[in-house]
Parts: sequence; C-alpha cells; structure tokens
Amino acid sequence: MSILDSVRGTNCIGRRELLALGGGAFVAAAVPLAARRRPAPLVRRTMPVMGTIAELAVVERDPRRAHAALDAAMAELRRVERTMTRFTATSDVGRANALAAHRAVPVGAETALVAAEALRWADATAGAYDPAVGGAIGLWDVTHRHEPPPEERVRRLAGRRLHRAVEVGASAGSPALVYHDPDVSLDLGSIAKGYAVDRAVAVLRDAGIDRALVDVGGDLYALGTAPDGEPWRIGIQDPNDSRALAGTLDIADAAAATSGTYLQFFRYRGTRFHHLLDPATAAPRRTPTQSLTIVADSCMHADVAATALFGVTPDEARRVLSLRAPGGYVASSI
Repeated sequence: MSILDSVRGTNCIGRRELLALGGGAFVAAAVPLAARRRPAPLVRRTMPVMGTIAELAVVERDPRRAHAALDAAMAELRRVERTMTRFTATSDVGRANALAAHRAVPVGAETALVAAEALRWADATAGAYDPAVGGAIGLWDVTHRHEPPPEERVRRLAGRRLHRAVEVGASAGSPALVYHDPDVSLDLGSIAKGYAVDRAVAVLRDAGIDRALVDVGGDLYALGTAPDGEPWRIGIQDPNDSRALAGTLDIADAAAATSGTYLQFFRYRGTRFHHLLDPATAAPRRTPTQSLTIVADSCMHADVAATALFGVTPDEARRVLSLRAPGGYVASSI
C-alpha cells in the first residue's frame, strides 16, 4: 500500500482462519488452519481498560511464563491509564486540567513526552488536530448524549487553537504542564492508548516474549510473527458491515491504529454525530471518510496519526506525514 490508498473489498484469507479480537476496528488476527508443523500455543487474555477492551496474545509453550508476562503487560496498561486519563483528579492529566491554568503542575516524564508529541502533531496540522480540546470532547460525550449540545457552548470553543496555550516545561527540575488559557483541557486519549500498547509490548519483551499481539480497542502492535511463523494477519472491520472485512494487513514488528466514525456515535434527526472532532468547529468532523488505518513503527505514532489525519485531504495528509516521519507511515482510508 502507498499513503492513502483506498482499501476496497475483502482480501482473501487463504489458508488462515481469523481469530476475533476485542471490540475495536481490528477484528481479527491470523492463526493457522493447518500447518506443516505443530504451531506454538497462543495464550490469550482480555480485560477492560481505557474505556475499551484490551486483548493480548502471546506465542509461548510454557503456560506459567506466558501468564506471568501477560500479568505484567496488563499491569502496565493499567499504570499508563492511571497516569494519563483525564477522568480522574489524581492522574497527571487530571491534576493539570484542574490547576495548570493557575500554576505549573509537575507531571511524570512519560506524560511530558506523550503531551509534547501530541503538541508536535497539533503544530504540524496547524491545529486541525488539537489535544487541548478536552472541553469540547466532554461537551459532546457521544457515548452518553442523545442530541447535540447547545450551539452557543460549542461555538465558544471553536477555532481556538488551544494547543498553542499548552506549555510542556519544568518546575523545580521536574517536567511540568502550564496552561496559558483557562479553556485548555488536555485529552491524551488520541495518543496515550498507543503509548500504553508500546509499553505493554516492552514489558513482554523484557519477560522474554518475542512473539505477541497487543490490541487495545483498535490500537495494535504485532510483535514478531504469528504461531505459524508468518506475519500476523489483521482484519480491518468494514465500517458498513460489522460481519465483514474491508481489508487485511500482514505485519510483524509494527503497529497499526484505526480511527473511525462507526464505533462511537449517536444519531439525531437522521444525522450521525461521531467522536472525532474538528477543532475548527468544536463539533464532529464532517467528512465522507469513515475509517483511517495507519501502520507505523510504534503504536503511539500510529495512534496519533490516525486521529490527526482523519478526514483531511490526501495532499494535506502527505504534507503532515512528510513533516512528522517521511517514509515511515502507511495509511489506508475508507
């Protein structure tokens, strides 16, 4: 695939069957139907985290070693969630959102790294992606709302480029966040989930696991190869038919992330309002695109790119990718 090639139809699976994954946009990973040699066992685990379902699968013959590694990887996912969620007052992001408009708020080095990367993407897109519009995201709250919020409240947050009011600095020698606008509300949901996947993969590697799949609601990393020694085959859900695939990816030691309009939304008077907001309008982005999948070197990069580039023109996507990682990303839109 080349950048922004369209995925059309369902690719042939061949000799492999599909193993259902989680509840995200990636619905399958490959396991062999019939191999010439007995494949190594696939040990799986699922759990709720970051508002979605995480599924981890490791290729490992020793069950005790496999489960110990899975325990550690799942603990790492929870740790990143506790650190970077905006939904608790005690996380780095929660504390910053409460206090950073008044004073510098010390945060961990990981939060500073993830926030700084999100701000670099915001700059590269000239604010078409903005991690500081948590106020608008909370206003729409598509998983609980049944009609659009009051227009005057939306309009107040539109076109503000609030990312420019977020400073990743230092306080007393430690990383800190400072907000220069009281309307800033940081939401790292578009990048922290990918970072958490990368951290879980690092924990698996440290435990001696070299073949695994980590999927957290459509943010995925394929470590090594599948049980049959081939690349992991990942099915991308068709946004128009939950029982069908729009295409497949064969990947090893790479990440993929999908953003789409078809999993989180509500309908009002015949219009579907999804969760992917346009900072220019502080409302769901209007675009014929239903799904964008990014393949990258890390899940953090794939995650933020899939959100930042969702619904932009192919030329603009190429421009941004050339700035952030020339030659390092593959994108497919539906």
